[in-house]
Amino acid sequence: MIGKIIGAVAGNQAAKHVQGIDGTGGAVLGVVATSVLKRLGPVGLVAAAVGGYALKRYSDRRRAAQPAFTGAEHP
Repeated sequence: MIGKIIGAVAGNQAAKHVQGIDGTGGAVLGVVATSVLKRLGPVGLVAAAVGGYALKRYSDRRRAAQPAFTGAEHP
């Protein structure tokens, strides 16, 4: 029970940094994530962390490769 509450609070806080997800949606995702991570066990937790890190690196590299749009190109 306490783990679900902590997951909901963490999801709510994480939703503030993600565009398109409000606080309630983040809280629900936090509760679901805690349930899923509990079932995965230690190996699944490590795999999820490594996958998240790889996805972040991929998106950072992709964002760095795109030219920045300043709005000055179009009159």
